[in-house]
Amino acid sequence: MTDPGWKIDNGYLADAERCYSPNYDDRPPNVQPALIVIHCISLPPGNFGGSDIHQLFTNQLDANAHPYYQQLRGLKVSTHFLIDRFGCTTQFVSCLNRAWHAGESRWRGESNCNNYSIGIELEGVETDAFEVAQYVSLRKLCKSLIASYPIAACVGHSHIALPLGRKQDPGVGFDWGELSEVKSIELPL
Repeated sequence: MTDPGWKIDNGYLADAERCYSPNYDDRPPNVQPALIVIHCISLPPGNFGGSDIHQLFTNQLDANAHPYYQQLRGLKVSTHFLIDRFGCTTQFVSCLNRAWHAGESRWRGESNCNNYSIGIELEGVETDAFEVAQYVSLRKLCKSLIASYPIAACVGHSHIALPLGRKQDPGVGFDWGELSEVKSIELPL
């Protein structure tokens, strides 16, 4: 028997931890999520664990805590979900709202992917493999999203970011084949 995923109620995943980000706004009227965008992140780059990613998405990151963080000073970004290296899923923004994760973007001729997408960050780097636990949680989350919204496809940030080539995530370490059992969704295989 395949795992059907988790329950989503009023935009929130029942089994996710919650850490509310102020970096969101309303989707355009009558627009529902049709796209899942996979990203990867680690702060500082290459380091896993800790609370720095959560602090970034809640505007609490100390820009003086690491030299890399200087370029993040004042940045207001968010995602709907973060899956850490152990597969723990945290939700920052309701699926009913527009998280600020895609930046300048286009998919199938339509710009501003934030309007109609769900952002999922995986804790990791573009050049390394992701953990089995992350793929398990990602598959369950994707199944839940597909059951709740008219999701047509799942792509990487690299597939939609403009100009193309601006972003590389989730990168060469991400195995798209891990999502092949998620039915009724287009993948960039």
